[in-house]
Amino acid sequence: MAEQHEQAPSGKRPLMRNHGGGHAPVSNLELFFDLVYVFAITQLSHTLLHHLSWMGLLEAACLFLAVWWAWIYTAWVTNWTDPERGPVRLMLIAVMLGSLLVSVALPDAFGETGLLFAASYVAVQLGRSLMTVLIMRDEDQDAARNMTRIAFWFALPAPLWIAGALADPHGTRIALWFAALLIEYLGPVMWFRTPGLGRSTPGDWNISGSHMAERGGLIVIIALGEGIVVTGANFAEATHDPAHVLAFLLAFIGSVLMWWVYFDTGAQRGAEHIEHHAEAGRVARAAYTYLHMPIVAGIVVSAVADALLLEEPAGHTEPGLVLTQCGGLLVYLLGNGLFKRFSSPLRVFPPSHLAGCFLLAVAGLWAWLMHPLALAFVGVSVIVLAVVAVWEWGSYHGGWKSRFAQG
Repeated sequence: MAEQHEQAPSGKRPLMRNHGGGHAPVSNLELFFDLVYVFAITQLSHTLLHHLSWMGLLEAACLFLAVWWAWIYTAWVTNWTDPERGPVRLMLIAVMLGSLLVSVALPDAFGETGLLFAASYVAVQLGRSLMTVLIMRDEDQDAARNMTRIAFWFALPAPLWIAGALADPHGTRIALWFAALLIEYLGPVMWFRTPGLGRSTPGDWNISGSHMAERGGLIVIIALGEGIVVTGANFAEATHDPAHVLAFLLAFIGSVLMWWVYFDTGAQRGAEHIEHHAEAGRVARAAYTYLHMPIVAGIVVSAVADALLLEEPAGHTEPGLVLTQCGGLLVYLLGNGLFKRFSSPLRVFPPSHLAGCFLLAVAGLWAWLMHPLALAFVGVSVIVLAVVAVWEWGSYHGGWKSRFAQG
């Protein structure tokens, strides 16, 4: 990226952070902006809960990929631009409004609100990118050119989003929207290669690693918080008999263990890795843009399992509970394992996570075939998660870390 200056050419205070790869704090406006995505994640989990079928799962996956892509690109933009400056602040507020409309349209996006969802999503992605080009152009031409490429990769699938919204909601729509997502998700992999503008380079992604790591941790907290809200709301409306109390405790302990698995070692190691890496942008593309996606998705699906458990804690395990409980935790552990592998100096998938995935698969098969009590099944899956957390804590803090230090 071209050398950045302390002041804009006009002598005014710059609109870009100009952190030079160093620390850039998360602003209050970014935290305020995230409130919309608290609502979006709640909408996603409720949508899946009320459409719990294979098609419902596919539709929820499509919607989640869009929501994730809108949030993560805004995180990149606020890494480069200064949210304390007026033009950037107005842009983020506009994106916040568009994101709120996207969230409102989520539950019936494959029905009557499809056009609202698609139009709002395109406006968020394309509008934010073009506004950022205008913000960057006077201060960093290379950054503005990179953002122009990104805008091109959002303009390219825009007709597919609108065509999908106007198409058959039960067939063609999901195919067109997945095609649009495929194009968008290929953008970073293809380095945003654009006719007439070439392709981006790692130097164009000169970011603050600490800021990106903090944003990644915050979106995980947001997702976990939504699970806590689901648990509390369902328990508040339930009768407080022993079965519901135990279900409530299991759901709460599961959320605590998911927090532990991510934040005990992974979050800090990931932050240290990206902060000291020569190509922080390349690390952010893999570790935070892509690998945090399954982590958050797993939490969203697990929140649905908590709601199902609290609905009928004394009953036997149903297929929906098996798929959301084991499926959510499996996706969560796989995402964490891949993220930790990427940021680990040994570049290995954590054995604790590998063992946890195997045990969850066995528990899921047992529940699918034998239909045990729902509380027993969820209790077993929570024990598996506890084994993963304790194993990793012991191996990193007590055993292998000291052995490597001595070696």
